[in-house]
Amino acid sequence: MDAIQQQLLEAVAGFHEIPAGAYNIRANGQTAARNSSANIEITPKEDGTGIEIHIKPNTKKESVHIPVILSQAGLKEVVYNDFYIGENADVTIIAGCGIHNGGSASSQHDGIHRFVIGKNAKVKYVEKHYGSGDGSGERIMNPKTEIEIAQGGYMEMDTVQIKGVDSTIRETTAKLEEGAKIVVMERLMTHGHQTAESRFKIEMNGKGSSANIVSRSVARDESHQVFFSDLEGNAQCSGHTECDAIIVGNAKISSLPQITANHPDAALIHEAAIGKIAGEQIIKLMTLGLTEAEAEEQIISGFLK
Repeated sequence: MDAIQQQLLEAVAGFHEIPAGAYNIRANGQTAARNSSANIEITPKEDGTGIEIHIKPNTKKESVHIPVILSQAGLKEVVYNDFYIGENADVTIIAGCGIHNGGSASSQHDGIHRFVIGKNAKVKYVEKHYGSGDGSGERIMNPKTEIEIAQGGYMEMDTVQIKGVDSTIRETTAKLEEGAKIVVMERLMTHGHQTAESRFKIEMNGKGSSANIVSRSVARDESHQVFFSDLEGNAQCSGHTECDAIIVGNAKISSLPQITANHPDAALIHEAAIGKIAGEQIIKLMTLGLTEAEAEEQIISGFLK
């Protein structure tokens, strides 16, 4: 891989070289490298639209990397990846997409990830999106995540988009059975004229299921963000959705949380807070020797951690 592709891999997957264990690296619409392990099998779909990842029951403390990078301007693709996590497994899945666009044509990656999580299995899913390049062509990413969690299953989802993505629609749906749980932390920043739309639809169908959806975002300059969250309680369950956002400059942010209780023992909460950085926070940091711009960056960095 060239230097640009290596830099993209480091940004979205955090490694400087091919990792140990199971992995699938996709570069400019093609498979660049793939490896299965004894407990994690990665196979291409017959129609060429993506891959299937099968994780054996009782697999513990293993990981799989599936980054996607685009460095060819004008490339557009749709990829379908399906994950089947066996009962009692405990694994980490590291995904993400990086686009470098140095040309005038738009580059776009739409990734549809489907998760079927078995009974009492645990999954930590890390997804990072990143854009770079000084071309006028847009960097577009539209991730979609579809999740089914069986009895007692658990999924932790850490999704980050901090830099360089001009347009994104981020969709997450989940269906939870008895005792299943999902925890989501979304961190998002836009600038310039970028747009970002996040949509969550969570159905808690089993007794004792729960969901905690938290989004923290910063919108700068003339950018625009929209956050939709819909929690549906169809059994004795608990759900919480929260959107905290900071506006800098002339940006715009909309938050539309929705909760629906279809069972008398469904306990659901939604929270939303949007505003600018408080002046006293800036002044306090400036008294410690920071410039106004440095103080602002310090506050935003801490907010998005």
